[in-house]
Amino acid sequence: MAETDSTVGAVAQRHEERVVIVTGSTRGIGAEVARRFAAEGASVVVTGRTRERGETVATSIRDDGGEATFVQADMRDPAEIEALVEHTVEAYGRVDVLVNNAGVQTETTGSEATMDDWKFVVETDFRSFWLCSKHAVEHMPEGGTILNMSSNHAYLTMPGLFPYNAVKAGINGMTRALALELGPLGITVNTINPGWIEIERTQEELGDDYEYTEDIHPVGRLGTPSDVAGVAAFLASDDATFLTGESILVDGGRTAVMQDELYREYRQTVE
Repeated sequence: MAETDSTVGAVAQRHEERVVIVTGSTRGIGAEVARRFAAEGASVVVTGRTRERGETVATSIRDDGGEATFVQADMRDPAEIEALVEHTVEAYGRVDVLVNNAGVQTETTGSEATMDDWKFVVETDFRSFWLCSKHAVEHMPEGGTILNMSSNHAYLTMPGLFPYNAVKAGINGMTRALALELGPLGITVNTINPGWIEIERTQEELGDDYEYTEDIHPVGRLGTPSDVAGVAAFLASDDATFLTGESILVDGGRTAVMQDELYREYRQTVE
């Protein structure tokens, strides 16, 4: 299992004086994205539904010498989204980077999914991205960045993950739409599409298939939250100002593999 460290690869002061909101940042990928931006000099707003977890992430950032605050907010509540942005502006004066990361999923097919399943996923994983962007842009200067966290399921998927997979594809479309609208304001919008990432539940879910799953990745391992955080930090940097409307796969080459068994056999011949 690869280890995660938000300071590995961090570019000192690359995001100095920037203000960054990361939704769904009380754990997993979101927490690591928050830590990476803080390690690169940004003031970070950690947000999520669970105060204890959020305060723990914000405290860990401050303990490492960074600047962070926690704002409790439920991404299914439009009023709490608006309040999140207002709190950020009151505390720091503006929003330079918005990372729409909050997400949930259900394990249902299209025929099994209920209206409650639909609302649960669509309101959290899709509507909140639009509402966060809508309110943040009002306080975002030229050079600002919106990053939408999607998934490799936007490209290739499997049964039993509806409407999560459909919504993830929709996020890529939202990114293109917002990139066109906000480009004249000097704001870039891009999507990050992670593949298999080593988070809390991954090893438990994979069980005995963990090594097999590593073998069907060209890089020979699963990703870490730090891998995703590094891409986010780059996309929000001055080096990426000519990059907008894009959906970037962060999957260790997984999507490039056509036949898993043939690829595993190939790996064994070259390792």
